[in-house]
Amino acid sequence: MAATIRRLEEAVVNRIAAGEVIQRPANAIKEMIENCLDAQSSSIHVTVKDGGLKLIQIQDNGTGIQKKDMEIVCERFTTSKLAKFEDLNNINTYGFRGEALASISHVAHVTIMSRTKDSKCAYKGCYNDGKLKESVKPCAGNLGTIISAEDLFYNVPTRRRTLKNVADEYSRIVDVVSRYAVHNSTVGFSLKKHGNPAADVKTPMSSNTVDNIRIIYGPSIAKELLAVKDEDPRLGMTLSGHITNANYSMKKGIFLLFINERLVECTQLHKALDSVYSTYLPKGCSPFLYLSLKIAPHNIDVNVHPTKYEVHFLHQEQVIERIQKAVEQCLLGCNSSRTFYTQTLIALPKSSQTNTSGQKETSGTEEEARTYGYNMVRTDYSEGKLDQYLQVQTQPSASTSAADKENTVPATASATDDRLATGTPAPKRQRKDMEERFPGNRYKVTLSSVLQLQRQSEKAVHEKLREIIREHTFVGCVNKSFSLVQHQTKLYLINNKNLTQELFYQIMLYQFGNFGMLKLSEKTSIQELALLALDLPECGWTPEDGDKVDIAKYACQFLISKAEMLLEYFSIEIDKDGNLCSLPLLLEGYIPELERIPLYLVRLVTEVEWDEEQRCFHDICKETSLFYALQKEILPVPSSQQSDEEELKWKNITEHVICPAMRTTLLPSLQRAEDATFLEIANLPNLYKVFERC
Repeated sequence: MAATIRRLEEAVVNRIAAGEVIQRPANAIKEMIENCLDAQSSSIHVTVKDGGLKLIQIQDNGTGIQKKDMEIVCERFTTSKLAKFEDLNNINTYGFRGEALASISHVAHVTIMSRTKDSKCAYKGCYNDGKLKESVKPCAGNLGTIISAEDLFYNVPTRRRTLKNVADEYSRIVDVVSRYAVHNSTVGFSLKKHGNPAADVKTPMSSNTVDNIRIIYGPSIAKELLAVKDEDPRLGMTLSGHITNANYSMKKGIFLLFINERLVECTQLHKALDSVYSTYLPKGCSPFLYLSLKIAPHNIDVNVHPTKYEVHFLHQEQVIERIQKAVEQCLLGCNSSRTFYTQTLIALPKSSQTNTSGQKETSGTEEEARTYGYNMVRTDYSEGKLDQYLQVQTQPSASTSAADKENTVPATASATDDRLATGTPAPKRQRKDMEERFPGNRYKVTLSSVLQLQRQSEKAVHEKLREIIREHTFVGCVNKSFSLVQHQTKLYLINNKNLTQELFYQIMLYQFGNFGMLKLSEKTSIQELALLALDLPECGWTPEDGDKVDIAKYACQFLISKAEMLLEYFSIEIDKDGNLCSLPLLLEGYIPELERIPLYLVRLVTEVEWDEEQRCFHDICKETSLFYALQKEILPVPSSQQSDEEELKWKNITEHVICPAMRTTLLPSLQRAEDATFLEIANLPNLYKVFERC
């Protein structure tokens, strides 16, 4: 008997369609990132939990969603990018079918909070199976949209069971975000795991493609990149991108292909480019390729795959051949010089024989131990230099008592501002594994949130960088932002801001509640400081944010309400009248740039998550470490107006205060190995090889 044909229920149809569009968490994130880019966002933050299966949250600062559209935003085939079928011939946006959010809402619990530029508040809606659970409600929120998808595939147990490897799903998410961050270099991207303060992918806004490749894929790829460009009006195509030269190769290649701004895959093009590189690279090795191809919209069909990972376009064979020739021509132009790496042979001990008299005789004349020229460099970091004993010291004033003299801030730091009177040296932490770094704390930390932050900091240590920091020899300051240090036979350019920010963050964690105090000789109104901060471009104030005076009053009242906690844990004293009285003393002999105090206070109000204990402590430590970090002045002083004595002071502080503290205290994180904080600029053995060829 023939089976009866039935019309499927709408819920079943929608779940089947959702399974085609959203195959795994990385697909959902790809669709939502494209929505953010269509909304003209300049900053996109992605947070995931359990590889995206438990939680996916994407926040942008784009144009937002209007309140009237919130009711249908998760229904199938609702879109703002397409009106009629003919519009597909000139589509210039990522999305067009209106299936992304609808598909996600059929396999997850979706919450959307959005605010447009014209709206006074944000609106929040919760969705299930494409429908609103309840009416849209107003709420507080920033300009842009936050989309959260929880319990992905909760109603598709078979699909959920096939995605058990959380680490694999997260690596796929990292790959997707990294690719979009490289292509959209003017947009700031960040990706992190829920509950982890450090981002696994983080790129700045208004960057460039090469810098983002360096941040994400490492300097070893970035330094070997070649720019490739080509154009063919006959085929209606324009090619741009960056490829590695013949000196670089890897076992598993990386191929980033964007056609009309859309991340796609093209097997034929990949094979064609592999055949080009097979002439230059060893067998089994592949290059790094990033190509952006623009084709006339009427020559391309984007509606051929549910996930839009594949596209079809006219003259495909001719276009691939043209790209192949452009890449080959680029490689031929750089083939005049090649780099080959040699393997050092290990010297074996000479064999010896015993004669009849019982004495050993060697097989030849035994050479004395030799020190070769390429190793003849001072590498003993423990050796001191004379200039560390020649720091300028100021005599305490006649009115200073004997007790005050013991707590006077050293001249190398205190000369920064005459409003700073005295500082009490900060004591150290109590934990056994940190006794050598922070011994003798008065206050024993038992807060689980702080202990958890400490453990996170210790787990993320990069051992090789820790060895470099611990055994480095300071060479000199390039400027306030960069210094030169030597480790063994290598010379490194280090980023002072990144390292000192991490140094002070760790000091904040391990000396929690045990800071000394830098007393201000004159109390300063927080409201006045906030007004100064709002005038700075770094603050980012716009008229839409409200009146500056009202914002400054709110900041003052808010910090007054937190004054007790700030004083107890962080030695930041604020009196009942809203005056700043003291700052924490994090490192004896060092005082931060006081012109950054206004911006620091405003960021304490706006950038700290005060409602969650661990996040609150992390954010306060982060903002304080950014304030204390060694960096350029907000209002740069022309070099002609900077005296030799002032320049000598900050150089002495860098060499004799900051660097010794980093050597004994700093635990450099894994991120420091990926964000160009350490740049190797010279290697003595390699330099000898160069001169030997000359």
